[in-house]
Amino acid sequence: MKLQFALLPGDGVGPEVAAEAMKVVDKVAGVFGHEIDAKDYPFGGQAISRTGECFPTETREACLASQAIFLGAVGDPAFDHLLPQERPEAAILGLRKELGSFANLRPVVAQYNPSYSLFRDDALQDVDLLFVRELTGGLYFGEPRGIREEEGQLRAWNTLVYTAHEVERVARVAFEAAQLRKKHVTSVDKANVLEVSRLWRQVVEEVSSDYPDVALDHMYVDRAAMELISKPAQFDIILTSNLFGDILSDEASVLAGSLGLLPSASLGGRVGLYEPVHGSAPDIAGQGVANPLGAISSLALMLRYSFKLEEEARAVELACQSALEEGYLTADLVGRDEAKSTNEVGDFIATAVGSLK
Repeated sequence: MKLQFALLPGDGVGPEVAAEAMKVVDKVAGVFGHEIDAKDYPFGGQAISRTGECFPTETREACLASQAIFLGAVGDPAFDHLLPQERPEAAILGLRKELGSFANLRPVVAQYNPSYSLFRDDALQDVDLLFVRELTGGLYFGEPRGIREEEGQLRAWNTLVYTAHEVERVARVAFEAAQLRKKHVTSVDKANVLEVSRLWRQVVEEVSSDYPDVALDHMYVDRAAMELISKPAQFDIILTSNLFGDILSDEASVLAGSLGLLPSASLGGRVGLYEPVHGSAPDIAGQGVANPLGAISSLALMLRYSFKLEEEARAVELACQSALEEGYLTADLVGRDEAKSTNEVGDFIATAVGSLK
């Protein structure tokens, strides 16, 4: 089949990790007999430099016309002087809103535990969890918001808001995902303090009645943060809001070994969006030290969810696992003297995909 998608390399290490993902998808196409139709478009800081806008019309139209979107990373401190709605980061929020991708899936699997890890080996046994994070509502999108001077000092405000419909649709994604896993959803909120969380908990309870085979429990976000570190294997699906999901999924990256290992898929809208969880890391851009595994694993999610190619997705995931087992690790996982370059890791995974067919 033809694998048609829009490529948004973005900023910082984004183009570097995206290049390795493209190397792997080219190998997948060759091995499994597919055709690649991928074009890259300016996005974020890269787009500001080229067009003066962080999310140009050309890119917007190409994304909406694609079967899938693959994003490297967004963010460049060179544009911090701009208004928030003009900065590179506004592009990703705009894209998510444009697509209507309301459910963000972030898998976390403890595959790698270096000898200097803070965790005991037994603490990481059986850690295989999936965050289902609401992505288009909550504090990041709520109105009104702003900063203004009042009575001689600056005052800032943001609005935390969810509708029952927004909670219901992301909850259904979580319960349906749980049916394919260990049939357990943990819904994370702050219902002891926030009215929004009380509505969240009420709606999740109502949705759960349609999935009697899935166990549901609720957990306050502060306790969830603690339990993620102390007893992570208890979790299967963690369902939570935009803000809490952003924070907790980054925290959970230490279970896998590094933020650079984590992929994500943003689904539910017109087109699936796939990107590594890590940021643009401008401090290491161009050095060839960025971990491409998060990007390559995001490619596997794209093959699975947008193109329904489970065998190909699994081949990529097994090749990534092989890289970890064989010591093809970047500097975020081992010392610089032992580390492989971004390019070397990508080469290894591409070769491994070829051997797995």
